[in-house]
Amino acid sequence: MCGIVGYIGKEQAAPILLDGLSKLEYRGYDSAGLAIRDGEKLAEVVKAKGRLKILSEKTDAGRALEGTCGIGHTRWATHGEPSKTNAHPHVSGNCTGSGSGTVEAEVVGVHNGIIENYVELKEKLLKNGYQFYSDTDTEVVVKLIDYYYKKYKIGPVDAIAKTMVRVRGSYALELMFKDHPNEIWVARKDSPMIIGVEGDASYIASDVPAILKYSKNVYYIGNSEMACVKGGEVTFYDLNGDVVPKETTTIEWAAEAAEKGGYEHFMMKEIHEQPAAVKDTLESLLKDDEVDFAGIGLTDEVVTSIEQIIVVACGSAWHAGMVGQYVLEDLAGIPTRVELASEFRYRNPLLNDKQLIVVISQSGETADSLAALRLAKEKGLKTLAIVNVEGSSIAREADFVMLTKAGPEIAVATTKAYSAQLIAMYCLALKLGNIRNGLDETNYIAELRTLPDKINQVLNDKERIQWFAAKYASAKDVFFVGRGIDYAVSLEGSLKLKEISYIHSEAYAAGELKHGTISLIEDGTLVIGVLTQKELFEKTISNMVECKARGAYLMGLTTYGNYNLEDSADFTTYIPKVDPHFSASLAVVPLQLLGYYVSVAKGLDVDKPRNLAKSVTVE
Repeated sequence: MCGIVGYIGKEQAAPILLDGLSKLEYRGYDSAGLAIRDGEKLAEVVKAKGRLKILSEKTDAGRALEGTCGIGHTRWATHGEPSKTNAHPHVSGNCTGSGSGTVEAEVVGVHNGIIENYVELKEKLLKNGYQFYSDTDTEVVVKLIDYYYKKYKIGPVDAIAKTMVRVRGSYALELMFKDHPNEIWVARKDSPMIIGVEGDASYIASDVPAILKYSKNVYYIGNSEMACVKGGEVTFYDLNGDVVPKETTTIEWAAEAAEKGGYEHFMMKEIHEQPAAVKDTLESLLKDDEVDFAGIGLTDEVVTSIEQIIVVACGSAWHAGMVGQYVLEDLAGIPTRVELASEFRYRNPLLNDKQLIVVISQSGETADSLAALRLAKEKGLKTLAIVNVEGSSIAREADFVMLTKAGPEIAVATTKAYSAQLIAMYCLALKLGNIRNGLDETNYIAELRTLPDKINQVLNDKERIQWFAAKYASAKDVFFVGRGIDYAVSLEGSLKLKEISYIHSEAYAAGELKHGTISLIEDGTLVIGVLTQKELFEKTISNMVECKARGAYLMGLTTYGNYNLEDSADFTTYIPKVDPHFSASLAVVPLQLLGYYVSVAKGLDVDKPRNLAKSVTVE
C-alpha cells in the first residue's frame, strides 16, 4: 500500500517526484505530499487531500517548489482518515498545523507500512514533551527517530537503527535530516523499496514503474537494512551500522510498458497485453518443446520427494492457484491444496518436509504471502515462488523461483499477471507429471502455444460483451456458477466485477446452489454460468435452469460448438476450443471485459477502485 518516491541529483526534484507518484497512484490515492530541499535550506512540505492531480495543481506541476533533493508520497489510509493533516510527509517538530510549509523540524519523512506498537511509542514520546498534530503511525516513527537523534547526539544511521529495533510492524521509510543536506536516508522491513542510480542522480521508489523512465539499474534494499542515498551514490548499512556491499540489478521492462499507450485505461491495455504475457511466460519456461526447470533449480530429486503441494496466495493469485489445483492433481497426480495466505499463517498448519509450498504473488511483496513463505522455511519445507517482479522479497527468499513475464501491471484489478500465473501453474503441472509419471508433454505444450492467438480471438469479439455490460450495469446482485476449473474461473470473474463496478457479486460451485444460495435468487437476478468442462456441462446447465425457474436472467460462457446452451441461457458468449485443462486462460477474458465495461458504463474510475490498492504490503 502507499507509494513513496525520492530523488536527489542536479535536476529540479518536484516534477520528477510527481511523475514518479503518477506511476504509483495505484498504490494509494486518498492524499499526497512532497518535501523538497534546496541545498542547505529548510525543507518545504506541501500536502493535499484527494488524488495526485490536486497536489500537482497546487504546486504548478512541481514548478513552484525549488530544490534538487526531495521525497514524495501517495497515501492509502491505514491510521487516520484521509485528510491534509494525515497526509505524508510528516515532520518531527511540534507543529500546531498539519506539518506543511517551510519546516524547522530536524526530521521529515514518509512511510509505507504499519507500525503495530505506535500507541505505546506515542505515549513514550508524549511523556518526553512531543506533541502530535495527526492520527498517523508515521508521525510517531518520525518523531521517535528525532528523539533518539537528539537524546544520544548520534548520526542518522544510529538513530534509525535504534528506531528499527524499537518498532514492531512493517515499513519502508524515507527520511531527510536538517543537518544532512543533499542526503536521503531510507530503511526497510517487510515493505518494498528499490533505489535506482543513473549518472549523478539517484531515484527511490516503492515499486519499479516509478523509476523505469529514469533508471533500469536498481538496488534492492534488504530486510532490516538502511541506506544513505546521495546523487549517484548509495551506501547500505545493517542494524549494527556496518556497511553492506550490494550489486545492482538491471530491470528488463521497457519504460513504455508503464504508459497507457493510447488506451483509455490501464486495465484495458493490460487485458490486450495478455497474449504477449502468456507467450513470453510460456517461452521462458520451455526449451526444445519441453518445460525446462534448469534456471529454476527445482531438481528431479526434489520433485520425486514431494508428496503434497500447498499453494499459498491472496486474491486473484489464490484463484490462479485454485485452477492450478485441478491441473496439478489431474496431470501430475499429486495431492494439492490451496490456502489463503492470511489463514495459513495463523492456523498452525500441519507441515512436513515432504511438502512443497508454492507461493503466488504478482508483486512478490504481498504481506500475508511473504509471512506464509517465511513460516514454511522456518519449518524446513522447500518453497517455490511464482512472481512477476525479479528481486522482490518473495523472489529473494524462496528456494526456487518461476518468474512470470507480464511486465509492469498498473491497474489495481489484475488481468495479465493472473494469466501469466496460470501459465506458470500449467508448466509446473506438466513438468511434475513428466518427472513423476512419465507424462508426455508434447501435445499439451502444443495446446498451450495456441493460447495467445485464441485470446486474441476472444478480444476481437469484445463488442458483444460491451453491449451486454451496458444492459446490466444497473444490476444489484450477480452470481457466478461453475464446476471444477469453471468454478475457479467464476471466483476470478466475480472478483473482477465486484472490485471495479461495486456490484455485489458472489461465485459458487454450481452444485452448492441448492444448499442455501438459491434462496437469494429473485426476478431479474443475473446468474453467469461458466461451462467449459465437457463432462460437467449438462449438470451446470441444470443448475442454471433451476435459477431461471425462479426468475433469474442467465448468461452462459462456453466453447464454440455448445450452441444448445442458447436454448437455456438468455445471453451466450463463446471462447475457442482448447484442452479443458487450460480453458481458464480463455474463459477469464470475457469476464474481465464484463467487469471493465460495467465499470465504464457506470462512470467509475476503472484503474483506481475505491478503498483498494494494487499491492497489499500490510495485513
